[in-house]
Amino acid sequence: MAVWIQAQQLQGDALHQMQSLYGQHFPIEVRHYLSQWIEGQLWDAIDLENPQEEFKAKRLLDSLIQELQNKADHQVGEDGFLLKIKLGHYASQLKSTYDRCPLELVRCIKHILYTEQRLVREATNSNSPVGGMMDSMSQKYQQINQAFEELRLLTQDTENDLRKLQHNQEYFIIQYQESLRIQAQLTSLATLPPADRQLREPALLSKRATVEAWLTREANTLQKYRLDLAEKHQKTLQLLRKQQTIILDDELIQWKRRQQLAGNGGPPEGGLDILQSWCEKLAETIWQNRQQIRRAEHLRQQLPIPGPIEELLNELNSTITDIISALVTSTFIIEKQPPQVLKTQTKFAATVRLLVGGKLNVHMNPPQVKATIISEQQAKALLKNENTRNDSSGDILNNNCVMEYHQTTGTLSAHFRNMSLKRIKRSDRRGAESVTEEKFTILFESQFSVGGNELVFQVKTLSLPVVVIVHGSQDNNATATVLWDNAFAEPGRVPFLVPDKVLWPQLCDAINMKYKAEVQSNRGLSEENLVFLAQKAFSSSSNNPDEYRNMTMTWSQFNRESLPGRNFTFWQWFDGVMELTKKHLKPHWNDGAILGFVNKQQAQDMLMSKPNGTFLLRFSDSEIGGITIAWVAENPNKAGERMVWNLMPYTTKDFSIRSLADRISDLNHLLFLYPDRAKDEVFSKYYTPPLSKAVDGYVKPQIKQVVPEFTTANPDPASGNQTYMDQGASPAPVNHPHTYNIYQPMSDSMLEAEGEFDLDDTMDVARHVEELLRRPVESQWGGQQS
Repeated sequence: MAVWIQAQQLQGDALHQMQSLYGQHFPIEVRHYLSQWIEGQLWDAIDLENPQEEFKAKRLLDSLIQELQNKADHQVGEDGFLLKIKLGHYASQLKSTYDRCPLELVRCIKHILYTEQRLVREATNSNSPVGGMMDSMSQKYQQINQAFEELRLLTQDTENDLRKLQHNQEYFIIQYQESLRIQAQLTSLATLPPADRQLREPALLSKRATVEAWLTREANTLQKYRLDLAEKHQKTLQLLRKQQTIILDDELIQWKRRQQLAGNGGPPEGGLDILQSWCEKLAETIWQNRQQIRRAEHLRQQLPIPGPIEELLNELNSTITDIISALVTSTFIIEKQPPQVLKTQTKFAATVRLLVGGKLNVHMNPPQVKATIISEQQAKALLKNENTRNDSSGDILNNNCVMEYHQTTGTLSAHFRNMSLKRIKRSDRRGAESVTEEKFTILFESQFSVGGNELVFQVKTLSLPVVVIVHGSQDNNATATVLWDNAFAEPGRVPFLVPDKVLWPQLCDAINMKYKAEVQSNRGLSEENLVFLAQKAFSSSSNNPDEYRNMTMTWSQFNRESLPGRNFTFWQWFDGVMELTKKHLKPHWNDGAILGFVNKQQAQDMLMSKPNGTFLLRFSDSEIGGITIAWVAENPNKAGERMVWNLMPYTTKDFSIRSLADRISDLNHLLFLYPDRAKDEVFSKYYTPPLSKAVDGYVKPQIKQVVPEFTTANPDPASGNQTYMDQGASPAPVNHPHTYNIYQPMSDSMLEAEGEFDLDDTMDVARHVEELLRRPVESQWGGQQS
C-alpha cells in the first residue's frame, strides 16, 4: 500500500506530526496529488553531499513541476478551475524556491518520506502481520514505480540514439550524393581533351577514394549504430514484458480475485486508479518504443545496408505489437460485475472499462460494447478460439452500450444500466445436476482501432459465472453454486471448473466471510460455532476442532444431499440461519446475545448448572430459518427436580408479527440470559414502547406471547391498571427436545405423544383469539379503560 494512503489514516499526535512536515516550502496538496509519482522516484540515489549530483536533482525538480502542471491542465469544471489555479501557483512557487538549489528539494522530500514511513510503521506496528503486509505492498509498489523510471530512462536513451542515428544517416546520404557527383565528373572527363583529363583526373580520383573510404567506414558505423539501437530496444522490451507481467498477471489478476471474493462478502476489491495509471504508463512507453522501432525501420528502408538488422527490426516490431495487444486485450475488464444470481425478466446492471482507453485516444472514436449471455460450453469454446460467432444462450434486452470518456477521471467505460434477461436456453444437464448448478456468463465484446487505424483490436471479456433463476425459491440453491465457485475457483481455469471437494477449513473461511457480509457484522463464526457446523455436516459428535482440519466436504454434501433425518441440505439450513439473522436478529447477534450454534443436548448441559429462569437462544436443528429459546425451570410433575424446556422455533413469519425482544419481554419466567445476565439489561433497549392511553373511550388491543404453563401476570409498567389478554394472539407452545429418563414430559394439549406440534389445536387457539378481538371493548375489559 502506498505510504501516502497509510499516512492519511494516522490519528492524534502522529497525524499532527505528519501535517507539520508541510508548508510553503512544500505544500501538502502537492504531496496529495502527486503521491504516486513522488513515491516512485529514486530520491535515495542522489548523494546530497556531492555537488555533481545537482544535475540529477534539477531533472527531478523539472519533472515534478511538469507533473504538477499536467495535473493542473487536466482539471475541469467549477471545482477543477480553482484547483487548476492553485496547482499552477504551486508549480511556479516550487520552481522559484528550488531552481537554484535543487538538492534542497531532494533533501526536503527525503525527510518527508522518511518521517511518514516512520510514523506509519509506528502506528501499524510493523511486527504485526498487517503492518508487515503493508510494508510489503509499499515495497512492491515502489519497485513497480522504480521499474517505470528505468523504462523512462531507457526510452529516452534510445530516443537520443535514434536522433543521432538519423543525423549521421542524413550526413552519410549527403556524402553519398557527393560521391555520385564526383563519379559524374569523372565520367564527364571522357569528353575532354587528354591533356585536360590528365590534369583534372588525379585530383578527382583521390577525392573519390577519400569519400568512398569514408562512406565504407561510415556505413559500418551506421550498421553498428543500428545494431546497438536494436539491442537496446530488445533490452527495453524485455523489461517492458517483465513489468507488464507483474501488472497484468499479478496485480490485475489479484484485483479480479478480490472482486470474485467480494461476491462472497469479502472486502471490496478496491479502486482501479493505481492499476489504470500503471497500465497507462505501460501503454505510453510501449507506444513510444513502437514509434521508435518504426522510425528505425524507415531509416533502414531509406538507406539499405546489408546485414542482420532487417530481421532484427521485424522481430522487434512483432514483439512490440504482441506486447501492446496483450495490454489492450487484458485491460478490457468488468469494473462492476452483473449479479451472479440472475433472475429472468429483472433489470440488472454492469460496467466495463478499458484501462488504457484514454491514453491510446480510443475515445476519439467511441467504440460500442455488446453483451451476450453464453453457456459454460460456449465459454470453453470461446477461450479455445473456436468459432462461436453469434452463439448465445438467451436474449438480453438493452445489451448495447457506447463507451464514454470521463475527462475528470480519465476513464473510458460503458455503463449498462437497464439490461434484462428476457429468455434463457438451458443445456442438457449432467447426472444429478440441477438448474441452479448450471453456470452461464455474460460475454462483453467490442472492436476499436488505435494509432489512426494502425492497429485494430477485437476485445472480449467474460463475467464471473452467473446462475439463472426464474423464481425466488431457487435463490438459495443458486447462491450456493456461486459461493462455491467464487471461493474455490483457481486462476486460469477452464470455464467454470471447480474442485468437487475442499478441505473443511477452506469451506469455513468461505461461509464465515459470507455470514459476516450477509449479517453485516464484525462478529463472525467462532471456533465453537464452526465445530457445531462440522458436527452437523459430518454427522459427528466430536468437540475437537483438530479432528476436522483434514476432513473434506464434497459439493454433494454441501448442497445436493439432505442432512441425515432432514429434508434439507447443509447449505439450505445455514442459509436459513443467515436470512433470519439478517432480517430480524442482527442487533442481538452483534450484542452476543445469541449463542445460536448449539444443539439441544449442549443447551441442556449448559443450562442445568444455572439457576431457574436462565435461558439461551439457539438456531433450530429441525427447521430452516428457525430460532428457539431453551430455559431451565422446575419440573411441574416432579417436585424438587428441574428440566430444560425448548420453545417451538420462531421464524421470519413470527418476527414480522412481534420482535424477539418483545417476545422475551412477554415471558416472565425468562430471567437471565446465559450465563448470568439479567434479560432486561440485554434486551430492554429493543422493547417496543408501551401503547398510548385510550382515545375517545377506546383502547388498542395488544398482541402478547404467552406459554400457558408459565403464564404469570405481567402488567405494563407504564400503567398500573392496563390489562392484557391472557391468551396471546401468537401462542407458542413448549416443544420437548428430548425425553430424558429422569424427567417426565409435560402434558400439553397442543403436543402429541411424540412431542410434535398439533396444528388443529393451534388453530383452535387462533380462532379463540380472533373471537376475543371481535367482542366489544367493554365486555373484554370488564368496563375498564386506560
